Amino acid sequence: MTNRRLTVAGRVALLIRAGLIAGLVITGLSYPFAALAGMGVKAGAEALENMPEQLTELPPAQTTYVYAGDGKTLLTMFYEEHRKHVALKDMSPYVIKAIVASEDARFYEHNGVDAKGVARAFVANQKAGGVSQGASTLTMQYVRMALRDSARTPREALEATEQTAARKLREMRLAIEVEQRLSKEEILERYLNAAYYGHRAYGIFAASQIFFSKAPRDLTLTEAALIAGLVKAPSAYDPATKNQKAALERRNYVIDQMLEMNAITAEQAGSAKKSKIRLKLSTPPNGCISVSPRHNDWGFFCDYFKSWWREQPAFGRTPLEREENLRRGGYRVVTSIDPRIQRYGLRHVLEKERRSSAIAHGQVVVQPGTGRVISMAVNRTYSLDQEKNGRHSDWRQDDDVKGNYPNTVNPLLGGGDMAGYQAGSTFKIFTMLAALEADLPLSTSFYSPQRFVSRYITAPGPATCGIYWCPKNSSESMTGTQNMWTGFGKSVNTYFVQLEQRVGAEKAVRMAERLGLRWRTDIDRKLATKDHASGWGAFTLGVSDATPVEMANVFATLAAEGKYCEPLPVLSIRNPDGSHALYENRLIAAPRCHQEIKVNVARAATDAARCVTGYGAARGSCGGWGTSSMVYGTLGRPVAGKSGTTDGNKTAWFSGYTPQLAASAFVADPDNPEHLVGSGRSTMSKYTVAQTLRDALEGKPTENFKPPSDKYVW
Repeated sequence: MTNRRLTVAGRVALLIRAGLIAGLVITGLSYPFAALAGMGVKAGAEALENMPEQLTELPPAQTTYVYAGDGKTLLTMFYEEHRKHVALKDMSPYVIKAIVASEDARFYEHNGVDAKGVARAFVANQKAGGVSQGASTLTMQYVRMALRDSARTPREALEATEQTAARKLREMRLAIEVEQRLSKEEILERYLNAAYYGHRAYGIFAASQIFFSKAPRDLTLTEAALIAGLVKAPSAYDPATKNQKAALERRNYVIDQMLEMNAITAEQAGSAKKSKIRLKLSTPPNGCISVSPRHNDWGFFCDYFKSWWREQPAFGRTPLEREENLRRGGYRVVTSIDPRIQRYGLRHVLEKERRSSAIAHGQVVVQPGTGRVISMAVNRTYSLDQEKNGRHSDWRQDDDVKGNYPNTVNPLLGGGDMAGYQAGSTFKIFTMLAALEADLPLSTSFYSPQRFVSRYITAPGPATCGIYWCPKNSSESMTGTQNMWTGFGKSVNTYFVQLEQRVGAEKAVRMAERLGLRWRTDIDRKLATKDHASGWGAFTLGVSDATPVEMANVFATLAAEGKYCEPLPVLSIRNPDGSHALYENRLIAAPRCHQEIKVNVARAATDAARCVTGYGAARGSCGGWGTSSMVYGTLGRPVAGKSGTTDGNKTAWFSGYTPQLAASAFVADPDNPEHLVGSGRSTMSKYTVAQTLRDALEGKPTENFKPPSDKYVW
């Protein structure tokens, strides 16, 4: 190591002592290098000896590309600096010739520091009385870029770019070291991929895309010369401004330099200089807000993906660090969103509720057995611009307070901090699963009156009888003896309160947690605790909030016969080198599944859920009708599910599933939970789910549910 240090440091020191490096441009002044801010030649050489020998290079930030499930349709990109590494062989030859001609004509002759160039710059600057020429070689510039990109603190970033003699010395020494371990071609490739060209374009790939909407391999002579000319001063020579005079002069200067180096012919140079600047500008999308207008509805899915990414420990220690990694990591992400099914889902949502309505109607579709979220549609525009939004639906708000419609970026379908919406009777599924798991069969019967005096103590209110909670059914016709088939199919409240009492409310709450529900409001978190869950009688009627993603995934678990999979918005994630992203030796994008519920428990719940849709149970009688018989009539293949409304029709839900797909739709006012959706919207979610599943499964083979074993029937 000592001999190598003498080799690298000594070569610069010898240049100093020999007077070949005559001066440096420092903060606008010509300054004798040997003096080094008051130090003599010996001191300068000693300072050089004490500088770091090796250039520490961290991979520069690269753009992350996010695609739809087809792997071709770009959803958006994430970046701090738009950048993608391109091999030298994939660049136009004109790019390489132009950058050498404009920045370092003696690049192939020097060893990192061009002593003649430094001397020439010193003389020129002395005559000019200021800065007229620089002396940095391409290699020295690359060193500066590498130090900038590898900076871990603001101080390190400043030291990499500040105009001081110490910084220049450091660059020179490291440039010589770089030249000893990298070929000229490798240095050029790294330089071209690190240089800044303006308009947030770092590297030749981004510059080609932003200024000419093409790949670097396709750049012409004039285009390559213009881009190469930007490196010196991207703002001063910006060709996208109204006055292109400076950019044209700079481009033509580069062309002249290319001719002087014999990189092009005189005929080529003459023709190129006569050409006008013709740009084809493009602004690369950045983040979810930049999703293409053609696919604006994908913005809500993109936001869900981003929330998911922030929760993954594979990408950093904190959510902020993970998001930074998303913007710098250069990943290629293929998401789970299916453009075809998304198109169907959005169509059926908008057919029923226009975007300009204060009432939100949305739907999520999940793939059973993988947990992959393949569609997220809602009657909103994903946008920050609320200038033309309607008035807030809460009359208590000031007149100038706008609502979140039609434009919003709120996570209406899941992810983020929104609690969701009261899911009503869909929560009866948790009580039924807890009962089946406790070996209570589908035939378990209770006489279910119109109003039932429960054992749960509650505060005084309209549904109380003294100190007790007294729920009632929505219809007198539900009075009578019910079992799980009829109680679930007809959504008999007083049956399920008795079933919940039999099995224990806490078990129903824990079942919901096991199937992925999170408690996001203070009251839900309190009631779900061990001290309160056993007395949470109203839980079975869906007084807690849930998101469409959560509920769709609950019923996807039943479709997968009890196999629970975490909701997953990705199909694959690849590193910049093309390898799959791993965490603890596991693919990050792989489904995360386990058998949460016994197979026959899930089959039994499905048998009862078939009664809801009009499809009919395999092992029992549905009692003649179900709350959502139009679902099977619309879909025309085996289907199960559960509807849910809350008091006064504040929300209206339906969650349905086939063996292949599960979906959950809701109708609610996210701005004002007290705003009633009205009885006219009570069937909206049912039809949306049925129609979406019908279109999504068109041409697919019909699959049947498997009936449960006798143990869970009688």
